[in-house]
Amino acid sequence: MKKRVVIITGAGQGIGEAVAKAYGRHGDCVIVADLNEQAANQTAEAMMNEGSEAHAVVCDVRKEEHIIELVRQVELQFERIDVLVNNAGIARASYPNGITLEQWDNIINTNLRGAFLCTREVAKVMKKHQKGSIVNIASTRAFMSEPDSEAYAASKGGLIALTHASAASLQQDRIQVNSISPGWIHTGDEMELRAIDHDQHFSKRVGKPSDIARACLFLTNPDNDFITAENITIDGGMTKKMIYEH
Repeated sequence: MKKRVVIITGAGQGIGEAVAKAYGRHGDCVIVADLNEQAANQTAEAMMNEGSEAHAVVCDVRKEEHIIELVRQVELQFERIDVLVNNAGIARASYPNGITLEQWDNIINTNLRGAFLCTREVAKVMKKHQKGSIVNIASTRAFMSEPDSEAYAASKGGLIALTHASAASLQQDRIQVNSISPGWIHTGDEMELRAIDHDQHFSKRVGKPSDIARACLFLTNPDNDFITAENITIDGGMTKKMIYEH
């Protein structure tokens, strides 16, 4: 396969960083987009040290003008965009005194509106070449919840709906749109985890960012262009686990 141009949002750390590095090792040209300039630069530098082609870009997906400029610059330099991974997202475990409208808007605008804007702008470029693949990083929280997670759950549920709606709208331009719903993906030191953390999963281990990265590579492989409008849950079986309290 020839080198593809791949944009990954929120690629400065965590799942996004792992996804960016996976595409880099695959031989693709990766645009490392992140709100945190230092994090974006560190990811891109680490990739280049491995021999990958990476370009760090500061982008706040809450701002339409940032996304428009990001896509404009990428098209100007590379003339095409082959893959978009909408990974940028934020979560808040709880708001003890209730969520404010500002906090709600911050989560929705980052996790959902940002993905919509990125998809809208990137699709304009993909249409010119009549091909492309978009992956939205959703969450199992779209299907199951804990208290005080309304904004995050709503944003991820909306992201899955956005996925199949976008797939329908972009079908004539041969653009695939899929989503991945990660479960517990540990992005820190594995030594922080307890035996029970692993054992409660059907898979007998907590997820890793690399699990999501491999799924992104799979969904955006041109040989898998029959897969579209789909959501893949990657959670070690946790959403299928029946739990009784005794």
